[in-house]
Amino acid sequence: MAVRKIGLLGGSFDPPHLAHLALGRLAMQQLALDELRWLPAGAPWQKAGRQMAPGADRAAMLAALLHGEPCQVIDTRELARSGPTYTIDTVRELQAETPGADWFFILGQDQYGRFDTWRDWPELLQRLTLAVAGRAGTPPTPPAAMAAVPHRVVALPLPRHDIAASDIRRQLAAGATGAALAPLVGPAVAGYIDQHQPYPRGDAHHQQG
Repeated sequence: MAVRKIGLLGGSFDPPHLAHLALGRLAMQQLALDELRWLPAGAPWQKAGRQMAPGADRAAMLAALLHGEPCQVIDTRELARSGPTYTIDTVRELQAETPGADWFFILGQDQYGRFDTWRDWPELLQRLTLAVAGRAGTPPTPPAAMAAVPHRVVALPLPRHDIAASDIRRQLAAGATGAALAPLVGPAVAGYIDQHQPYPRGDAHHQQG
């Protein structure tokens, strides 16, 4: 039997938007994945100090974004975990549950450039192939501490998308409706934002980060 290829794509998804969707589709195609698992973060240690929308809302918005996408699923284990979220804990669990698969961890060049700050990063390098999204023609650049450490890495040439969750939150805090931001988040996420109000207008907590 062929080895099952599974991709992992984590993030706060606060809110999820069309650049996230484009990255997921690119990963499915370029890596020939059998499945892509989206991992909304519970309390990511890198974002300590910034209040996020409730995990249930972020997962629901992500489900709205991914509706109809084949072989893309949402794994909410990090939302249920207490304390800071560490990728290594999730990867250990997943690999124990699905032994023998070939695992790809999808991340951007900014995350790859500071990967040596992640908990147990040498173990992660042994367990995963890193798929680094960046501009076409620009090879992934590791941090200095990883430059001499053998690891598997592939490049994902992602077309430029000028969409940032922090900008979306700022616009919502300033009074924008979800419908007005549909070109950035898609109509399903926009509808969820307007119906459920996970970002109260005028809430400065969601403007930064």
